[in-house]
Amino acid sequence: MLLRVFALVLMLAPGAALAQQVAFGGLRADTSAPVEITADSLAVNQEDGTAVFSGNVLIVQQDMRLQAANVRVEYGDDHSQIKQLHASGGVTLVSASDSAEARDAVYEVATGQIVMTGDVLLTQGGNVMAGQKLSVDLKTGTGQMDGRVRTILQPGGN
Repeated sequence: MLLRVFALVLMLAPGAALAQQVAFGGLRADTSAPVEITADSLAVNQEDGTAVFSGNVLIVQQDMRLQAANVRVEYGDDHSQIKQLHASGGVTLVSASDSAEARDAVYEVATGQIVMTGDVLLTQGGNVMAGQKLSVDLKTGTGQMDGRVRTILQPGGN
C-alpha cells in the first residue's frame, strides 16, 4: 500500500506533469438554473448584446459562486439568455469543498464549460493543484489542469 502511495506521489510530484485530469465532486452545477449577478455598476450595449458588470462582481448559480473585478456578459441572439460570461481582474470560483483562483475565466453557460487561465490555483480539501489553465465541465464534474502542473497531495485526503 505504501509503495502505491509513493508511486502516485512521484507521478504527481511538483512540476512533474504538463496536464492533469481532475475530478470535481464540488464543482458541479445545474447549468439551466438561474444566474444571479450583483456588482457596483453595470453598462449595457444593446447593439452588440453585451453587458459589463464592474466592481465587486458576484455571480451565483445554485451552490456555485464566482467573484471577479469585472464580468462581461454576452447574450444570445434574442438577448434573453446568457450565452457566455468572461470574468477578469482576479477570479475566484467556489462550490462545496472545491475552490479555484485565476486571473481570468470564461463560462459557457449552455454547455457548462468553464476555462480559467493565468496562475490557476485549485484547492480540494487539503489537496492543492496549480497550473496555467483549468478546464471544468460543470455538468459532469470533471476537468483538466494544463501548463506545468504542480500538485500537493495530503496522505489520506481526497
